[in-house]
Amino acid sequence: MHFNPQDTYVYLANDGNATPVPGGAEFWSSLKSANTQRHQGWIVTEFDCEADWSNWEMHRNGDEFVYLLSGSIDLLLEQPTGIQSIKLRDSGAILVPRGIWHTAKVHAPSRMLHITMGEGTESRSI
Repeated sequence: MHFNPQDTYVYLANDGNATPVPGGAEFWSSLKSANTQRHQGWIVTEFDCEADWSNWEMHRNGDEFVYLLSGSIDLLLEQPTGIQSIKLRDSGAILVPRGIWHTAKVHAPSRMLHITMGEGTESRSI
């Protein structure tokens, strides 16, 4: 099956099955519904980033693998000791620990791949 990972995310269930699911706002709003059973595994998403993120996000149920495919960003992590800035240029990855608020400053148009637990994702305004 061929699809665009920016429009269609992939849900990796704990039983080993991989299922494409509609991405974007529809996906993230479905996490707030009472029926989140299908979101108890891992979610693979890809995003084009042309501007700084407009919010902070945090994942309560698992770490997040963030992979910069191209571009230039600073990933900001809100640590107990203050904001930690991690520079990613051209290509590179980071593991964001569960429970850590994070956002990104975009220095050049960027493509990013994310793998995280969908359930338990929270966001807040900058």
